[in-house]
Amino acid sequence: MEPVYLFILASQRNDWLSVRQAAISENIANANTPGFRAKDVTPFTAIFDDMAMPMVATHDGHMGGVAATSESTDLKKVDIWQVSYSGNSVSVEEEMVKATEVNELHALTANILKSFHRMTLAAVKG
Repeated sequence: MEPVYLFILASQRNDWLSVRQAAISENIANANTPGFRAKDVTPFTAIFDDMAMPMVATHDGHMGGVAATSESTDLKKVDIWQVSYSGNSVSVEEEMVKATEVNELHALTANILKSFHRMTLAAVKG
């Protein structure tokens, strides 16, 4: 039986979400600390893209990989949140938005795993 990498990927995503939640918590805890700079972690997609293997066409009729057909675009991050006069860059509102996003991503990952688990049980039971 081949290993199921979905469970490993979901575990790695949950680990990343836990680290991001800890960073958000630290930012909120230091919201009134003068000179504190807000922190965030590298996006999971960037980590996942670094680990991804390129697609290989094994037959002439196969389509090329996504990287071969898509155009690259440069994204620019725009800071719309303000820095306080104390030099603190933590915006509690922004951190709450991030915390909500992490909560939603945890729930999404859990629901995907539940669905995959039900599908696996249905396949095993026949």
